[in-house]
Amino acid sequence: MIVADGLKFIVSGLILTVALALLAARKDSFTFLIIALLLAILTLFLTFFYRNPSRKIPTQNDLILSIADGTVLSVQDIENEFIGGRGKKVAIFLSVFDVHINRVPIAGQIEYARYNPGEFFAAFEDKASEKNEQTEIGLSFKSGKLIFKQIAGILARRIVCDLKSEQDVKAGEIFGLIHFGSRAELFLPENVEVLVKKGDKVKGGEAIIGRIKPVAGAI
Repeated sequence: MIVADGLKFIVSGLILTVALALLAARKDSFTFLIIALLLAILTLFLTFFYRNPSRKIPTQNDLILSIADGTVLSVQDIENEFIGGRGKKVAIFLSVFDVHINRVPIAGQIEYARYNPGEFFAAFEDKASEKNEQTEIGLSFKSGKLIFKQIAGILARRIVCDLKSEQDVKAGEIFGLIHFGSRAELFLPENVEVLVKKGDKVKGGEAIIGRIKPVAGAI
């Protein structure tokens, strides 16, 4: 499947490719033919980039799922008021070859979805976390709160987020995408045990980022 937000780019590329190929044939132009071939390659890449593969979503309700495909850049200790104090930040880098659809990490209710304009540093740089264009989402789940972010990279110029305040969400459901190379982050509370490390490959909606720790004394 192809994500709807990418269809306009793919269709435009296809139309231009066909038009230039016909023009090349009519004028017997090698230059137009080369341009048509380059556009055909670009259109094929866009079709690959905007793919929407099916995912097997874990059903356990104590799991925090990856919000994106990519490679874990870092796992860091943090302090954040919204999540209740100390916790962990998991940063994920999405190359242009990764699926760029974003998925909800756990079932719950959206408390806020806040767009922040910013710069376009390379997504793998730490300063991208604070300075780049991004959408920050705060979510309440059964045993706490977490934050997840969509962060634009050096190529990305548009973030798509369909979430709104007070919206109920399910784990693994698609909520948006980031166009081209980018970064995604999760801010997890102290009661979540992080199960990934730097360098791990993850898949959105399928890979397990963390597990909610059982309450002491609970049966």
